[in-house]
Amino acid sequence: QVQLVESGGGLVQAGGSLRLSCVVSGSIYSINNMGWYRQAPGKQRELVAVITSGDNTNYAASVKGRFTISRDNAKNTVYLQMNSLKPEDTAVYFCNAEIRLSYRTIGYNYWGQGTQVTVSS
Repeated sequence: QVQLVESGGGLVQAGGSLRLSCVVSGSIYSINNMGWYRQAPGKQRELVAVITSGDNTNYAASVKGRFTISRDNAKNTVYLQMNSLKPEDTAVYFCNAEIRLSYRTIGYNYWGQGTQVTVSS
């Protein structure tokens, strides 16, 4: 029943900006950590950014200073603001969330379907 749906991907020129959104729906008790991952053709999926329930953040070195992760707990949504985009940022971006379905259970990871980000030179 739990679903994560990403949006906001698209085609932009180098130096441009995009904002990705991920909305969590379903019967949920709470959401712990949330994050963004990406996978480029021929490469492993890598962590881009993560944000905890206490709003602590961590970023991959390649995006630090350019990307900002944030969350709106009232909307069960996590965002990724991407500025100064480079061609090497081209990838499918996936949303991830650690979700507790009830007060009696621990959190488990859920994934979105992904959204394509393409940065042209």
